[in-house]
Amino acid sequence: MYIYDNYDQTMVDERVNQYRDQTQRFLAGELAAEEFQHLRLRNGLYIQRLAPMLRVAVPYGMLNSPQLRKLAYICRHFDRGYAHFTTRQNVQYNWPKLEEVPDILAELASVQMHAIQTSGNCIRNVTSDQYAGVAIDEIEDSRPWAELIRQWSTFHPEYNWLPRKFKVAVTGAREDRAAIQVHDIGVRLVERDGKVGFQILVGGGLGRTPVIAPVIRDYLDKEHLLTYLEAILRVYNRFGNRENKYKARIKILVRAMTPDVFAAKVEQEWLALRDGPDTLTEAEINRVKACFSRPAYADLTNDPLVLVSALKENFAFKAWCSRNAKPHQQAGYVIANLAMKATGVAPGDVTDEQLETIADLADQYSFGEIRVTHEQNVTFSDVRQDELYNLWQALCVAELASPNLGLLTDIICCPGGDYCSLANAKSIPVAEAIQRQFDDLDYLHDLGDLDINISGCMNACGHHHVGNIGILGVDKKGAEFYQISIGGSASNDAALAKILGPSFAQEAIPSVIQKLVDVYLTRRESDEQFLETYSRIGIQPYKDSVYA
Repeated sequence: MYIYDNYDQTMVDERVNQYRDQTQRFLAGELAAEEFQHLRLRNGLYIQRLAPMLRVAVPYGMLNSPQLRKLAYICRHFDRGYAHFTTRQNVQYNWPKLEEVPDILAELASVQMHAIQTSGNCIRNVTSDQYAGVAIDEIEDSRPWAELIRQWSTFHPEYNWLPRKFKVAVTGAREDRAAIQVHDIGVRLVERDGKVGFQILVGGGLGRTPVIAPVIRDYLDKEHLLTYLEAILRVYNRFGNRENKYKARIKILVRAMTPDVFAAKVEQEWLALRDGPDTLTEAEINRVKACFSRPAYADLTNDPLVLVSALKENFAFKAWCSRNAKPHQQAGYVIANLAMKATGVAPGDVTDEQLETIADLADQYSFGEIRVTHEQNVTFSDVRQDELYNLWQALCVAELASPNLGLLTDIICCPGGDYCSLANAKSIPVAEAIQRQFDDLDYLHDLGDLDINISGCMNACGHHHVGNIGILGVDKKGAEFYQISIGGSASNDAALAKILGPSFAQEAIPSVIQKLVDVYLTRRESDEQFLETYSRIGIQPYKDSVYA
């Protein structure tokens, strides 16, 4: 993973000192709340329903074991013993004291972490595929390109005060696991005529106006990545709506102009930039790629006897592997996923003890590194197949071995009304009620892949628009209700879910989900997954069942 040089470390340390001074001046009454708001947001600090919330950047989801232990230390000494993994591969603390945030940032800086630009109208944390560098369907490792974008965009003076927040995702695999089609900019590594370059998508996003991003350039040579992104941001900065925040996202601008007109303006802007100082040299590309060299893999073969025997003899281990283990590029290795969705625990929440356990297991089984996923889970990217059973046993002891990755109970869920001041309704109790309704693992495995996404408001932090089943909290005269939609997807076949109809009270949601599942089970053909059946029969049978 990328390691700070002296310049990086000095920059982050100085930012901590600046923010410490700003916080002290605010607490002393020398900075107005409105002035301080912009400063704290660019250092990841929100004021939520009950307390401040600090969002920590995890570039493209990668963490090492010392960083995990530091996150655990912060949980224990500055929060209430737990943290939260987000859908943007970040980490959040829900209970920091405002006056102690500078101390937290100093602790983060000691392990090459920060909270810079995790909020505010700027380019946020750059995300990527959690399997980057090891996925068998990969064209090229996306992490170096995400890192180049991160370095280019952090503290960029022209893009620190955009019309609205801005999110970039990069993928290098044939299967989109980075949800690039619902980002402000999506960057996909593609192969054209034997040469690898980029396909660029612009104008995706969720929230009040969900949009699937159109492709504005089908192929771009690698050296021009940053100059082309700069052209996009310049057009957005010039024409984006700064008067109405609900119309300020780039997706609104692209739709208003039309993708063709927007693309033409970007191409025109790019003419003056394409061979400028931000053109990537081979030396610069190789410098960053060197940070992501392959670990010291052992010379192994697939399907060692110890793994084959364990799969035959232990049904629980076999069930976990069938969902949570994924194939690896390197013979004799596997990708192992920890589904952080135990029933009764807020999806994505992790305790200080669990963080330390994950760090210990990462050191023992996965070269000391882990990945945070968009689904609020954790990935060990480099586990030896002959050690997978031992890892699983250790995860069972730590209560981190839920065998439900990608199943109905692996729910994506925002913090909702329990924490967020913007939320219309709670999300976490709804997720728990659904998990308790569907507590039979054999039944869940029979259902197969089925994504449920829950958001407490239209800001869509739970990505409900792209859930196979999406749940949105709404307010009805002070009462919490929930609107259901189906048919969404964030993968290659990206689609926005369609609303079923009138909303439901909280206590009705588990039975509504059961009715939707029953329609699927009754109407599916052969090995159809939920989305395939929905695409074939349409929404009406689901409406008929739910509103009968």
